[in-house]
Amino acid sequence: MIWGLLCAVLAAVCYGVGSVLQAVAARATARSETVDPRLLVRLVGQLPFAVGIGLDIAGFAAQFVALRILPIFVVQVALAAALAVTAVASIPILHARLHSREWLAVGAVTAGLALLGVSAGSEGSVDAGTRFQWALLGCGLALGVAGMLAGRIKGRAGSVLLGLIAGLGFGVVALSARALTDLSLPHLLTEPALYSMAVSGLIAFLFYATALQRGSVTTTTAALIVGETFAPAIVGLAVLGDHARPGFVPVAVAGFLIAVGGAIALARFGEAAAPTSTADQQRHGEGPGAEDVGEPVVVQGDDRGADGGAGKGPGEKAPPAPAE
Repeated sequence: MIWGLLCAVLAAVCYGVGSVLQAVAARATARSETVDPRLLVRLVGQLPFAVGIGLDIAGFAAQFVALRILPIFVVQVALAAALAVTAVASIPILHARLHSREWLAVGAVTAGLALLGVSAGSEGSVDAGTRFQWALLGCGLALGVAGMLAGRIKGRAGSVLLGLIAGLGFGVVALSARALTDLSLPHLLTEPALYSMAVSGLIAFLFYATALQRGSVTTTTAALIVGETFAPAIVGLAVLGDHARPGFVPVAVAGFLIAVGGAIALARFGEAAAPTSTADQQRHGEGPGAEDVGEPVVVQGDDRGADGGAGKGPGEKAPPAPAE
């Protein structure tokens, strides 16, 4: 049990720091107006993105181990701590500022995880069968279609929706990892859950990278965390036999709601405090003419051109300032 919790926390740290690094790379890359698979090719050449990929791989390995030991609702809510890690890591990396309400939200996520840690039982032992694995593959493909349509939506709503769909995709990855019954290579290659995990992970990653280009890293990651938390938790309880320790169901429910509530609070307050100028209001989507929150702003003497390349001239476009 303790090893499962440690792996879940390790996964949260890796994902949280990786999210910030990927945001740095995404905002330094030529912006895509729609969901464009070529975005991943452009991002691969960015060092922060490559480091973020490495952290994601390490995080997934830790998550996979945790899913084989703990109920899905514990592991996925533990990953909500990635949002708290993202918020804190944004301070030195993206020069963000967290106010007291954000720190309270970080504390709420931590407290919720602690309650889940003491209330969790072992992972369910129900074998959902091959039909369930095929259903997961179908869900992954459906999310791919939904994400392509969501990519046509501009502004804050589009980035949040893409983040949510990416979260659901990562939720399918978690369910697929739990649905695997035999990890020996010959049998593994015949399981639909393996391909569901690959397809869902790839499309979720693409949608998340696109969303990071368009909106606040904190808000986008919050939508992702909500998407990858609720649905997998419900499926784990209803289909895979997950459960809390006897007599600890109220504690588990409270921990779940507090942790996710902290994540939602971080999403709500991920943007800076009320802007003081019209330009700031437009940048934060609150003033007139703020159709697209992610629209670049013109700065003087910025060292990065609109296409992410080097440029020293005045009047060049730069990515929007990170959420404070």
